[in-house]
Amino acid sequence: MNSIKVSLLISFCLLSFFAFSQKALVTNVHIVSMDGKEVLKNQAVYIVDGKIDQIIPLTAQTPRMYSENLIDGQGAYIFPGLAEFHAHLPVENDGNTQLQEESMWLYLANGVLRIRSMLGHPSHIDLRARVNSGETPGPRVYISGPSFNGNSVTSPQQAAKMVREQKEAGYDHLKIHPGVELDEMWEISKTAKELGIPFGGHVPLAVGIKNALGSGFKSIEHMDGYMEGLLPDNLEIDPATSGPFNLKLVGEVQMEKLPNLIQMALDQGTYIAPTLTLFDRYFGYIPADEFRQAPEMKYLPGFLIQQWVNAKKQMERAGMLDKEFVAPYLEFRRKLFMELHQSGVPMIMASDSPQVFNVPGFSIHHEIRLMSEAGMSNYEILKSGSVEPAKYMGEENDWGMIKKGMAADFVMVQNNPLEDLNTMQKPLGVMIRGQWISGEKLQAELDRIEKNHERKP
Repeated sequence: MNSIKVSLLISFCLLSFFAFSQKALVTNVHIVSMDGKEVLKNQAVYIVDGKIDQIIPLTAQTPRMYSENLIDGQGAYIFPGLAEFHAHLPVENDGNTQLQEESMWLYLANGVLRIRSMLGHPSHIDLRARVNSGETPGPRVYISGPSFNGNSVTSPQQAAKMVREQKEAGYDHLKIHPGVELDEMWEISKTAKELGIPFGGHVPLAVGIKNALGSGFKSIEHMDGYMEGLLPDNLEIDPATSGPFNLKLVGEVQMEKLPNLIQMALDQGTYIAPTLTLFDRYFGYIPADEFRQAPEMKYLPGFLIQQWVNAKKQMERAGMLDKEFVAPYLEFRRKLFMELHQSGVPMIMASDSPQVFNVPGFSIHHEIRLMSEAGMSNYEILKSGSVEPAKYMGEENDWGMIKKGMAADFVMVQNNPLEDLNTMQKPLGVMIRGQWISGEKLQAELDRIEKNHERKP
């Protein structure tokens, strides 16, 4: 586009800039578009009705752009924002939605602009509607229905009925938990495929990783089932002695079995939600009292933190989390994570929040740190939180990148996140649905939430 056309375009933008309130202009930014690794330097982004209408290079020939509502990035970077694809939204409590709404702000304040809630409740459907309408500020929300597990599923026929009911209720996804039998799993799979609703979750012991992949699990949460699939065929698992997630059996793993499982995942198009931070914090050997003191715990109710402490301490007292057992297991998980990733199995960013010592939004940055320490590149980490989740939902043409025609959902930070992952921990502001929320507003909401949960001296 020559300089005359650029001038005409910008003149048109300025003439019409605030004819409608749904328009916005962000200028003087560098764009980490995630459409490849190149950073677009010195750009302006023109937004109309929540979508990116134009991306305009700023050159010596570009006229000065000004508006009373102009968002001047002053050389900051913008990227598509992060997705937390294993969240556990709080449920409404007798009409009280405070914790739900606070969770929404905790995500936004950490640059999380989309979540997939993986343990559904009818109140989440109402929350999604309020967020989508703009009544409740928050990231865009996808909701799994109530879990399919050994208590909720009683037969293949009842399982199929449950799938149909959740689809009709408006859930976006199905969540599988332990206890589902193999014949029930096949019926869940068959019905879900007929209705076009994705499913994923834990791998029930009676199903196993090969059948889970074969049935069409869209996502394997926590990399569950892989270790069991790598154990000797004649090894009998005794859950009473094998520890959480059978971590005490890690010494029996036969890694030579992994390539076959990887090929199955690639053939099926299965994604992995690794939740490295859940295992580092909940099932790791670092004591519960140390995590109790983490600074972000001040944003959640004290009774919830105490529940988490009690749950972890119970395992500590039973000797399940001794370092001699846990350290080899965590090392195995890091190795498994990288083997899957480097083989091309797509990863979706997931931290399991709010769960034990994982505070909404903040836990994503713990997940990012662990992904980096395992060996994943900064670009691939960002991709797992943007491009891959969009593909997962079949919406890669709508979001996940900063491109013309896509959703105006992005985060502004001081430095280039492809070089500095820590910069994402302190957004200068977020653009969500074409609406700008400044860093000052995000901090004010954090301060308000902290005050709501002040501990008594």
